[in-house]
Amino acid sequence: MDRHSKSLTTHDAEEDPRNRALQIFVNGDIVPREQAVVSVYDSGFMLGDGMWEGLRLYDGVWAFFDDHMDRLFDSCKAVSIEIGMSRDEIHAALNATAAANQITTDAHCRLMITRGVKAKPFQHPKLSQSGPTVVAIVEHSKPSESLLEKGIRLATVPQIRGLPMSQDAKYNSHSKLNCVIAYLQAEQAGADEGLMLDPHGFVNTTNACNFFIVRRGEVWTSTGDYCMNGVTRQKVIDLCRANDIPVREKNYSLYEAYGAEEAFLTGTFGAQTPVSEIDGKPVGEHAAAGPVTQRIRALYKDLIARHVTQMKVRQD
Repeated sequence: MDRHSKSLTTHDAEEDPRNRALQIFVNGDIVPREQAVVSVYDSGFMLGDGMWEGLRLYDGVWAFFDDHMDRLFDSCKAVSIEIGMSRDEIHAALNATAAANQITTDAHCRLMITRGVKAKPFQHPKLSQSGPTVVAIVEHSKPSESLLEKGIRLATVPQIRGLPMSQDAKYNSHSKLNCVIAYLQAEQAGADEGLMLDPHGFVNTTNACNFFIVRRGEVWTSTGDYCMNGVTRQKVIDLCRANDIPVREKNYSLYEAYGAEEAFLTGTFGAQTPVSEIDGKPVGEHAAAGPVTQRIRALYKDLIARHVTQMKVRQD
């Protein structure tokens, strides 16, 4: 695999020196980056016991905030984590953190909720007795142009997304070791990221994003049974249905993926990132985004613009 001299990831961002002096929200306070710390007894650090959301700020609006909060609150309820903040309070905290950093657009937020500090270094959740830990990192962050020009190289990895009764992939949890292992396996195979299969061997997702292919004019993605059902994933599906682009959520194998004319990844940070090759096989005839991907990207950009306008009107 020599089409790239430098490995890429779907979260590659343009370098911004302002991020070295960030102000970060930690449990109600906004503090300098070097003071933004949590206890070694925190359940998130100790056990990966927590949930998180990634959000983007466009022209003063947190895109699809309600969708992200639906997933966050549902996930925390499912694992009995009390967030201790309302949606409005979280929204105010993100706005205050962005304002402290003089950020109004082209920003990414990592909002993290853990079960909180534990009384003893053991796993029982009842040992977390002091309430949740809430952290929000808001960075100046713009996707790298290299992602759009070169696309991402994927390698199919042995690590899979598990069954719901092991660890449901729908949780956006701090426990990401399976995805870290998948990334390491892909890197060792000479690729940028890992293409993960589901427990039945069908194409599922990557270690970081949801995965789509285009075959004979149809857009395909996995059933969603074994992957995190991303907000951007759903927006793309909805956009296809609303704009007469055939889209299917279905089981399909690597055979279909290898024969795809186009492939792309979806995520809050990169929106739609083209895939250039899978297991060393070039995807279609396009080194970067093909015509269907480009159309979806334009529709998504328009959706963001309309959403921002609507939110601003509502806030006024």
